[in-house]
Amino acid sequence: MNLATYARRNLFRRRFRSIMTVLAVTVATVIFCLIRTLVVVWHAGVDEAATDRLATRHKVSFTMELPKHYIDEIRQVPEVKAATWANWFGAKDPKERVPFFAGFAVDSDSWFDVLDEMQVPPDQLAAWKQTPNGVIIGDLLAKALDVQVGSRLVITSDIYPGDWDFKVVGIYKPLRKTADRNSLVLRWDFLNNDPRAGFAKDKIGWLVSRITDSVHSAEISRKIDTRFDQRDDQTLTTSERAFNLSFLGGFSAVLGAFDYGSLIILLIMTLILANAIAMSVRERTHEYGVMRAIGFPPRHILGFILAESVLVALVGGLIGVGVVVLAINNGIGPVLEENMSGFFPYFRAPLWVLGLALGLSGVLGLIAGAIPAWRMSRLSVTDALRRID
Repeated sequence: MNLATYARRNLFRRRFRSIMTVLAVTVATVIFCLIRTLVVVWHAGVDEAATDRLATRHKVSFTMELPKHYIDEIRQVPEVKAATWANWFGAKDPKERVPFFAGFAVDSDSWFDVLDEMQVPPDQLAAWKQTPNGVIIGDLLAKALDVQVGSRLVITSDIYPGDWDFKVVGIYKPLRKTADRNSLVLRWDFLNNDPRAGFAKDKIGWLVSRITDSVHSAEISRKIDTRFDQRDDQTLTTSERAFNLSFLGGFSAVLGAFDYGSLIILLIMTLILANAIAMSVRERTHEYGVMRAIGFPPRHILGFILAESVLVALVGGLIGVGVVVLAINNGIGPVLEENMSGFFPYFRAPLWVLGLALGLSGVLGLIAGAIPAWRMSRLSVTDALRRID
């Protein structure tokens, strides 16, 4: 009889307790994967940020605007290959078919050249440049709003009053899985020339630059900001990664709590498993004494108990990983991507998270069974035979 066979035969000797233990490990694995996936997804946009792009905003606050002519000066920096700009529009659907989506007023000549992770067919891009009130929207947003190229689209804004009548001239698709598929972009010149936007005439919200050398991005950032040090509107230029991280600042405490939460889940799983294994070992003390009496050495007793503990943990972990693949990757994930892509453009448990969860299940099973196995392997044959539970 080998370790695997013995562990398998003992697995369901107390069927109800074994099933409940496996279920507890399964639930803990699912919760762990869900928490880790949430943390990974929140950081995905940061981790996949382009290394050769810089973002420039007002030094005081992101909500404060900059003069439009700043773009011309930034383009004069030798290390800047291309630059573009945008304003937040705050788009809303009057029919409330979509609870939230991002709207930006951008430069039609340069936006998609600098932010090239959004793919627009050339004919649609050309039509946009010829249509002042044209908009290009993400493929998921087009589906949610039930519009297609050529459709009329009326939206409102959190910033600019009244209804805004647009024509959908293009639909973009992401080339990067973390790109937002639920956004709308309109032409900045159309917004700038509208009387309702007169209070922000010739103002821009932020600028995005593509640089020649990502290794020296910090030096290039300082060079850009130095140009405006003596102006009334000073700038703050950072890497795209740092720019995206600034939006996660308010969630850093929550994400930190999630990190600790995943560790607590693992601790709880270990305690539940350790308790179940300890009860099982105590009930079979006499049996282990008989095994010692007929010639099994202590290391075999140690191995039998550890194998059983690891097997229980791995079975629960494997079932948990299967549940995650079915419920999150093929269930909740696609729903969140379709309806909340502004927050979760991509929501799938990465393979490394699934592998980590399964690996930790085995390791924690080993830890949970270590003390009961060690104590039983050191118990004398006479003391073990004396105990009958």
